Parts: sequence; structure tokens; C-alpha cells
Amino acid sequence: MSDKKVAVVTGGATGIGAACVRELAGKGFRVGIHYRSSAAAAEALLAEIGDGFLLKADLAEIAQVEALVEQLKGATDRLDCLVNNAGVSIDLDMQRMRIEQFDAQRSALRGVWLLTKRVLRQYMLRKGEGRIINISSVVGHTGNGGQIPYTMEKAALDAFTKSLCQELAGRNILVNSVAPGFIGTEMTARLPEEVKAGILGRVPLGRMGKPEEVAEVVGFLATAGSYLTGSVIHVNGGLYGG
Repeated sequence: MSDKKVAVVTGGATGIGAACVRELAGKGFRVGIHYRSSAAAAEALLAEIGDGFLLKADLAEIAQVEALVEQLKGATDRLDCLVNNAGVSIDLDMQRMRIEQFDAQRSALRGVWLLTKRVLRQYMLRKGEGRIINISSVVGHTGNGGQIPYTMEKAALDAFTKSLCQELAGRNILVNSVAPGFIGTEMTARLPEEVKAGILGRVPLGRMGKPEEVAEVVGFLATAGSYLTGSVIHVNGGLYGG
């Protein structure tokens, strides 16, 4: 087994995921960058960090999750940290949303469950240690109109964290969530200005967060916090205290 620790960040090519990749690479990890469609961004990020590898898959498709695990086996003989960051947001009010759109949102969570299951079996349970970090969201706690399936998914991720922590009791595998507030990414950049202003009016720090500020917490959970598991850490500038 190689000496250098290895991490995988799903949805790692852009936004919060890319910031996590840079943070973990800076802490000495060899980082696997998972992406679905952002190939150019993933390749550029890999060139930037130097030591890593790419993983392409649509995590909503079971066959592609299984194929990703096979890619992973070919890329590394260890995996010390899995950051479940990838997700989609299908934004419509309940009356206009179709069941197919709801199911598309739900499939993302199924992919998280299956990938984590496979990683645990292939790597962490065999080694007897590891870190799993789930990126959820403040809206899983506060709710958000027009995002019901998304808020359900993010609340479920935090429940997944707490339940998996209990299933892994005594295995030396720590499972935690990081719940960002409103962070300056491509997703929030699409919000209307009046919506942004309304949000910022509720944030005591008076600004959007930076992806790097979320990644700092991920870096801590990946390398320290040895008595921290089953927790949800909020990174939202005071918008919500948990």
C-alpha cells in the first residue's frame, strides 16, 4: 500500500468541490476528482494540483457508480477520505414539478448511498479507518420554497451521516456532514438580485461565503477532529445555528 493518503471528491471539478480538491491536495492527499460533465474543468484542476486522478460518472446511474468503483480500483490501492459533494438542484414549486423531476433529484441521493457502501467495503472497513464527509446544506434545516426535493435530499444526507456513524461504531471510521449556507458559486450566481439581497439581509456576516471557507472545514474533518463523528457542522455566516 502506498504511503500517501488518498481522497476522492465527488463533483470535484467546480465550485465547493474544486475548493475541497485544492484544500486536500494542499494537506498532502493524492486526490481523485470525480465529475459528470465538466471534463475541461476537471482536467485543468488535475493539472493544477499535480498529483491526482480523474473519475467520470453520473452518480444517478447505478451502472456508472459501479463502473466508477472499478476505475477507483485501478487508480489507487487505498482511500482514506470520501467527500460526497456531488448533487443536483431541480428548482420548481411543488405544483409545477413533475414526478420525473422529483425522481431525478432523488436519484442523486441513491448514488451517494451506493458509492459510500462500495468504498467502505473495498477500502475503509478492510483498513480499519477512514473519513466520510457529506456536503449537505443549510436548506435541509431551514427549508426553502421552490426547492422541496432538494431540501429533502440535503436533510436526508444529514440523517445518513448520523445513522451511518452509528452503524460504524467501533470501526474507526468517522462520518460527518458539512452544511454550507449561501456560498458564492455558479449556482448562487444565477439567483435574482432581489433574492440575493433578501438572503444577505439574514446573514449576520453580511456576505456570501466562499467555497474555500467550506473547504477549510472539510480539510479539518479529513485530517483532525478525531473525536468528531455523526455531527453536522454549519458554515453559513450565522444564518442558522443548528
